[in-house]
Amino acid sequence: MNVRVKLAGLWTSTLFVFAYVDLFSLYRPDVRADLDAGELGGFTVNQAFLAGTTAYIVVPSLMVFASLVLPPSIGRVANLVLALGYGITIIAGAIGEWTYYVLGSALEILLLAAVAYYAWTWPKQLVPREAGLGR
Repeated sequence: MNVRVKLAGLWTSTLFVFAYVDLFSLYRPDVRADLDAGELGGFTVNQAFLAGTTAYIVVPSLMVFASLVLPPSIGRVANLVLALGYGITIIAGAIGEWTYYVLGSALEILLLAAVAYYAWTWPKQLVPREAGLGR
C-alpha cells in the first residue's frame, strides 16, 4: 500500500480518537462543572482558547490531505515534525487523567509513532509498478 495512503489513514484514525476521547470527557461531572464555570483544563474558555483549540485540531485535519499531495521531501518532514510535536502535547495532557483518557492518549501515541515510522521510511525512489501512485 502506498505510504501516502497509510499516512492519511493514520492521521484520520488519530483524529477519531481525539474526538471520542474529548466527547467522552463530557460525561465526567468534573469536566462539566469546569465548563459551567467557563474553564477547561485550567484555561478560561473564551474566543482565544477556542481559536487555539481549533488551530490545534486543524493541523492534523489538514495533514490527512497534505500527506496525499505534498512532495515527498516536504511530506516526510511535515509528518515527522508534527507527529513528534503532537505526541509531546498528548503525553503532557494525559498526566493525571482518568484511565479512558490515558488509554486514548496511548492509542494516539501509537498512531503518531506509526506516522513517524512511515514518514521516516518513506521510499526515496519509485518502484516501477507503483510509479503512477505519486510516491
